[in-house]
Amino acid sequence: MTYSAKFRVWRGDAEAGDLQDFTVEVNEGEVVLDIIHRLQATQASDLAVRWNCKAGKCGSCSAEVNGRPRLLCMTRMSTFTEAETITVTPMRAFPVIRDLVTDVSFNYQKAREVPAFAPPADLAPGEYRMQQIDVQRSQEFRKCIECFLCQDTCHVVRDHEENKQSFAGPRFLMRIAELDMHPLDTLDRKDQAQDEFGLGMCNITKCCTEVCPEHIKITDNALIPMKERVADRKYDPLVWLGNKILRRS
Repeated sequence: MTYSAKFRVWRGDAEAGDLQDFTVEVNEGEVVLDIIHRLQATQASDLAVRWNCKAGKCGSCSAEVNGRPRLLCMTRMSTFTEAETITVTPMRAFPVIRDLVTDVSFNYQKAREVPAFAPPADLAPGEYRMQQIDVQRSQEFRKCIECFLCQDTCHVVRDHEENKQSFAGPRFLMRIAELDMHPLDTLDRKDQAQDEFGLGMCNITKCCTEVCPEHIKITDNALIPMKERVADRKYDPLVWLGNKILRRS
């Protein structure tokens, strides 16, 4: 079945831009990225969009469809009615380069700031041994494809540009949680998560979990457990007393 759909696509660059209207053919089984490619081929050859695998695994085609952060290649046209006008805009949390392409270098900067996995000094590569049950929690976070949709929807950076200096965002707080939960990681990352990466600024609205294309429970399985670990460290009276005794000894 073929029909004509109404699209509104943001066109512009860092200086200025606006939404432009298009009517484009849609075929059965297509996704939004197919329509964007058809627009490039038939009506807007200079339309800029970032994409790679078209299989929901590279995280490149992140944008906003009707105001919701999504992967264009995983957003099926069948989820919209034929009469609906579909609006496609760039991710709002990051600076626009051109059209649907944004500058996500903020995320790579934050990635470099997270200390790498630090195994015990007396273990050589190939000697790491652990029980599967001990790594199951942190393995979930390895499914992340770094589409940065969670970063885009997080209102701490989406609505407050000034917070980017002190807040790493859910993707990299999840990375810290992944390492902190790893049985062979020797760094204590709790104070760093709170003091350097802004864990306390997260108010667990779960918006990051809602947009994750890999269905990672970012809030429930990473951010909340890290907050609990930090709270134990800073506010549990028994932990505080134990630390005092250990320092004296």
